[in-house]
Amino acid sequence: MRPPSTREESPALQRTWTLRRLLDAARGPVEFQVLGRMLLQAALVGAAAGLLGSLFFAGAEFAQRFALEQLTGYVPLRAGGEQIFGEPARRPFRPWLLVLFPAVGALLAGAISTWLAPETRGGGSDAIIEAFHQNRGVVRKRVAFVKAVVSILTLGSGGSGGREGPTMQMGGAIGSLVGQWLRTTERERRILLVAGTGAGMAAVFRTPLGAALLAVEILHRDDFEADALVPSVLASVVSYSVFIAIFGERTLFTHGPGYPFIPGHLPLYVVLAIAVSMVASLFLSMLRWVQRTTQRMRVPEWTKPAVGGLVLGVVATPIIMVIGPRLGQPGQGLGILGGGYGAAQLAITGMSWFPSGWRGVELLLLLAVIKGVATCLTVGTGGSAGDFGPSLVIGGIFGGAFGRAAQILLHDPRIDPGAFALVGMGTFYGGLAHVPIASLVMTCELAGSYDLLVPLMLAEGIAFVALRHRSLYHAQVATKRDSPAHRDDLIFDVLRGIRVSDVVVRDRPYATFTTRTHASEVIQKAAANSWQDIFPVLNDDGKVVGMVLSDVLRTIAANPDLASLAIAHDFMVPPASVGDSDDLQRALETILEHGLREIVVVDAQDRIVGFLDEAEITRVYQQATTARPER
Repeated sequence: MRPPSTREESPALQRTWTLRRLLDAARGPVEFQVLGRMLLQAALVGAAAGLLGSLFFAGAEFAQRFALEQLTGYVPLRAGGEQIFGEPARRPFRPWLLVLFPAVGALLAGAISTWLAPETRGGGSDAIIEAFHQNRGVVRKRVAFVKAVVSILTLGSGGSGGREGPTMQMGGAIGSLVGQWLRTTERERRILLVAGTGAGMAAVFRTPLGAALLAVEILHRDDFEADALVPSVLASVVSYSVFIAIFGERTLFTHGPGYPFIPGHLPLYVVLAIAVSMVASLFLSMLRWVQRTTQRMRVPEWTKPAVGGLVLGVVATPIIMVIGPRLGQPGQGLGILGGGYGAAQLAITGMSWFPSGWRGVELLLLLAVIKGVATCLTVGTGGSAGDFGPSLVIGGIFGGAFGRAAQILLHDPRIDPGAFALVGMGTFYGGLAHVPIASLVMTCELAGSYDLLVPLMLAEGIAFVALRHRSLYHAQVATKRDSPAHRDDLIFDVLRGIRVSDVVVRDRPYATFTTRTHASEVIQKAAANSWQDIFPVLNDDGKVVGMVLSDVLRTIAANPDLASLAIAHDFMVPPASVGDSDDLQRALETILEHGLREIVVVDAQDRIVGFLDEAEITRVYQQATTARPER
């Protein structure tokens, strides 16, 4: 319920409404009784996100197949679970057309994004994080549709990026839209946005638990949205179910039957984690440099992605012309354009034509560098493609190269390069995005088992520390304390964490009466006191047995006949007090319950310790919530 207009209420009632709002916020962001309704809404969000994600996945594959592959003759390297349209007919390789194609798609996408929804430029994850923290969970209705169109244009024409970032933004937009349609509270709308984000990821990456964890973990560097976890899990399950009902149940990557845990290999995973952290930091530095350079370019905003696409075509096409013939397949790009999941698949399982020995290591390292540059040219210039997929691919390629090198150097047949590829995949993205738990679970889901749990935990922990001050997402905040979305939620923790004894005013003179004090004396002492609103009434043992309110004293003072006859016992009311060992939450509840401005504080023997004013509670709360620890 909203407070009445402050222009019509007294200052005392204004203060009461302010404290009442704080107390209501302190009771928690999501009450248990609304959980059932939230789950139904989350299921609706998951179904919608799953359907839209499936359509987007098919649209992006169709665009790449018939617009890129058929026209230019480009042959993408695909992961085991990517093929949905069957093998295409081979077309002659046209490198002159491949040079221009990424620029054409990016130009169309840039124009649509700039004119209809500028927030759809780039990967999409930052926009969703910002909507959660800054925009009250509100995303414009057009975003989901526009994001799907511009991402299909970008990815279908060869832009180097992933599908997961766009589907995260589309799913989050659907969650926000459902919240707006159903007129949910602001907090519920934010939770639905998170649930939709996880559902969008689960639909195309096919890791429902990891996607749900990612959605609640990606918003903060050192925290996560616990209230959104269950709705996010449900939405991800529903979305994943919709997707596999259409395309069948299979993981994105094929993988080995198992990866036995070998304790002696843990030092290798330590070295891998350090090396991956260094590569991730270099990738992020390159991405930020491209973004800064793009901002300084004096060209129309909508043409900037096309500039990146043109440079991508100029850089990638000669490399594809060199690599393809050597593999006996002209136009083979080994994952340079598009999502690049086939390159990660190559690092995990290898292929019959893949060179062995150091030539294979060199080829993987070269692919990791080229893929990093290609992604920066696409995402860094504002192209509508995800940064999630390429991060996994680069980490997987580098991890696979590391595993092959270790196998050669140590002559240990137990070393499986695929295990190192998967650990590198999770570590690269988990460290840069500060989502160690989500990326750990995702990698285990991709591997089809939890055999890699221990090395993943070790590597993720190292990368989390090494990349502590490096983040892939600008909009990510450190903790809930730093988010406007949780400004009111913090009241509960702040007030419960402070004792009344730390705040109570002890040294201010105050007036008290006994039950037999004459009314005229009560009025005289009260008039001489400038700050008290309540006056304690004590028994012979000095314990508080009642209190006299200033409003009652004014009434008695206006009736001389009554004042000449009454004693304090006649017009006192039951005492309202708090113990000095109570917390400020209890004190605030007592003040509001009795409609007081101040309250008596007593010790364990019910003897007065001092007084606590509502202004003191407000002051302490403000100091506690505005203070920020040094980072």
